[in-house]
Amino acid sequence: MQALWMVLAAFLFASMGVCVKIASQWFSAAELVFYRGLIGMGLLALLARRQSVRLGTAYPGMHAWRSLVGVVALGAWFYAIAHLPLASAITLNYMSSVWIAAFVMGGALLAWRPSPQTPRPPLQVPLVLTVLAGFAGVLLMLRPSVGDGQGFAGTVGLLSGFCAAMAYMQVSALSRLGEPEARTVFYFALGSAVAGGAAMLVAGASPWPGWPALWLLPLGLLAAGGQLCMTLAYARATTARSTLVVANLQYSGIIFASLYGVLLFGDALPLLAWAGMALIVASGIAATALRARGAATN
Repeated sequence: MQALWMVLAAFLFASMGVCVKIASQWFSAAELVFYRGLIGMGLLALLARRQSVRLGTAYPGMHAWRSLVGVVALGAWFYAIAHLPLASAITLNYMSSVWIAAFVMGGALLAWRPSPQTPRPPLQVPLVLTVLAGFAGVLLMLRPSVGDGQGFAGTVGLLSGFCAAMAYMQVSALSRLGEPEARTVFYFALGSAVAGGAAMLVAGASPWPGWPALWLLPLGLLAAGGQLCMTLAYARATTARSTLVVANLQYSGIIFASLYGVLLFGDALPLLAWAGMALIVASGIAATALRARGAATN
C-alpha cells in the first residue's frame, strides 16, 4: 500500500506543476510561493489540530533553516517550471538524491582528521560514479536548453534540486528528534508565506487577474495532498526494502510530468534531453540504493 501512496504523491506533485505552469502566466514565482504557503498553512493547521499535534516547537532554529532552504528550492522550482518543459523542471528538482549522495561523500571527507588511528575514509567508487553520472545527465539536459536560450532557467532548476537536498536532510534530522510531520510541514508553509510575502513587498504584486486566480487553489491543495501522501508512504514503509522502493517510486512523477507536458503544453524534447533525464533517474535510484546499503552495513 505504501507504494501506491508514493505513486499518488508523485501524481499530485506533477499535477501541481501543471497548475504552477498555468498560473505563472499571471503570477511571479514569489507570489506562487506566497499563496502556496498561505493555503498550506491553513490545511496543515487543521491537520495538526485533528491529530492533536501542538504547533509549538523546541527547535525553532532548525525549522528556520529547513524553511529557508526549502523556500529557495520551491521558488527556484516554480521559476524553472514556468520557463522549462515540465518534465525537465521536475527532473532537475529530483536531482536532490544525487546531491545528497555528494553531500554524504563530502561530509565524510570533511569530518576526517588525519592520524594513525583514523585512516582516510575509503573512496566509495560506485557512489562517486553515480554522482558523476547524475551530473552528466544534467549536462545532456541543459545542452539543448542553452541552445534554446533557457540556460538560466536550467541552472535555476538545478539550484532547486540542490536546496531540496539540504531541506530533505534537515527534515530527516527533525524527524530523528521526534518532530511530527504536520508541525515540520506547517513551519515550511509559514516560511513560504513569509518569504513570498516579503518578496512581493519588495518587487510588487501582479495585477489581480480575476477568474484565473482560481488556479492558486488547486495548486495549494495538490501540494498539501502530495506532501500528505508522501508522508503516509514513508510512515508505512516499515522495512529497509520497502523504504527503498518508496524512495525510488518518486521518479514516477517524471512520467506523469512528461505526459502532461506532451498532452497539455505540446512540449517536444530532443533525444539528448530524454537521454539526460534517463541518466538522472538511473543515477538517483542508484544513489538511493547505495546510501541504503551503506546505512545497513554501518
